[in-house]
Amino acid sequence: MSRLLDVRDLRISFRQDGKTTHAVRGVSFHVDKGETVAIVGESGSGKSVTALSTVQLLGDSARLEGSVTYAGKEMIGASENDLRRVRGNDISFIFQEPMTSLNPLHTLEKQLRESIELHQGLRGDKVRARVIELLTKVGIRDPETRLGAYPHQLSGGQRQRVMIAIALANGPDLLIADEPTTALDVTIQAQILDLLADLKEQEDMSLLFITHDLTIVRKIADRVCVMKDGEIVEQGLTADIFSAPKHPYTRKLLSAEATGLPDPVPAGAETIAETENLRIWFPIQKGLLKRTVGHVKAVNDATLSVREGETVGIVGESGSGKTTLALAIMRLIQSKGRIVFLGRDIQNLRARQMRPLRKDTQIVFQDPYGSLSPRMTVEQIIAEGLGVHGTEPGRDKREMVAEIMAETGLDPMTMDRYPHEFSGGQRQRIAIARAMILRPRLVVLDEPTSALDMTVQVQIVELLRSLQRRHGLAYLFISHDLKVVRALSHKVMVMKQGDVVEAGPAEQIFDAPQTDYTRALMAAAFDAEIRAAE
Repeated sequence: MSRLLDVRDLRISFRQDGKTTHAVRGVSFHVDKGETVAIVGESGSGKSVTALSTVQLLGDSARLEGSVTYAGKEMIGASENDLRRVRGNDISFIFQEPMTSLNPLHTLEKQLRESIELHQGLRGDKVRARVIELLTKVGIRDPETRLGAYPHQLSGGQRQRVMIAIALANGPDLLIADEPTTALDVTIQAQILDLLADLKEQEDMSLLFITHDLTIVRKIADRVCVMKDGEIVEQGLTADIFSAPKHPYTRKLLSAEATGLPDPVPAGAETIAETENLRIWFPIQKGLLKRTVGHVKAVNDATLSVREGETVGIVGESGSGKTTLALAIMRLIQSKGRIVFLGRDIQNLRARQMRPLRKDTQIVFQDPYGSLSPRMTVEQIIAEGLGVHGTEPGRDKREMVAEIMAETGLDPMTMDRYPHEFSGGQRQRIAIARAMILRPRLVVLDEPTSALDMTVQVQIVELLRSLQRRHGLAYLFISHDLKVVRALSHKVMVMKQGDVVEAGPAEQIFDAPQTDYTRALMAAAFDAEIRAAE
């Protein structure tokens, strides 16, 4: 094989406010023509910085040493003109979150045209034909009708397909995919991985794949480089790394998977919340008089119950109605049907009547950085609910914050710091502590582990189990990560486009799914794992 990308003794440091941070320390690896190489590691290990350095996209504060050659040409110290010819032309990128990479003010056609016109000099109908060809290639149905669409009008999977089309527009030799499937549902994730593998063969490309998910690596990569603290601690053929890992950190990553089962629900456990024939339809209104001309049917006829010490997992693709259902149970959005909380029908209670019950229902969101105010200290964030609902008699607010921080695995001495001073896992613990300080009976967990590294996921799952065990919490656990759902849930509800397609005990749903849709979800989540074991 001919060598396409060759990185030797790469060192990257950043100088800011008089301080030097060494992000990458002596990294060496290569990508051959037609090969897929994966760089694996936890957040902060230097994966993305290493990838961006290949075409000098790190900004003025970065200092690079060593050598990065592409097709025999040195990239470090190359002229801006030489770099511009390589960027987006010979080497293209796909990033983790397409919504932040696509321009929300431009149509799909305009965003694809921009790259083609810049690098290929095509104009008019030829550009339009190339745009349609690219959208067809990445699996966008009826691309002619989508040319005028904006990013917000597409699903997450469709947006990622558009990002791939933009990356492919100029026929790159090397495609660098930086966590391209992390935010996607398991079925969409499987489709994107299959698409990348097919395109790699069709276009005769090489692929540098960056991820923290080893299940994906096992499915797509020829070779693996494992990064930790800015260094590659182990690299080799994928089969060798998985069958006989040599470095302790690699073994730690391979074993980092949420396993086990939740504790049994205590006999005679109290029913905390239940719904009957719950329906959530949002009216579509048009005209000056805002007449209702139809409905967005977010949830149809959902019936569930959750007991003290029990977890109900709610799974399904994006847009299936999972979060909408949970918000309705908490009476945060309007719905029709019966909602009973702690033995009381709360569907028609007014806001003033609901207020005393609010502390008993709490929610933890997917992105802790987005749900925590950057202007508040950790103490202020965690204690915010106490300001609304009051502290326990005779208890000091700061004392209560210190107690719940210790219980959720945080150092109480850090309560005067701000969210940006914590890691992703620590921020999620802060969000959990904020919910737990009010001693709720029901906690909604909305994708609380999907943005976290695998090792941190395991820690958060263990924390949630211990809190449930200690306080008899009822959980509604919303996730597209079926391995985590299996580790935490007693019962599972499967949703698709607002309908409950299957519900029952977790072991029944996972071991003997009854519907084609549930079987497809299970296959997408566990297929790579099963094939590797075989």
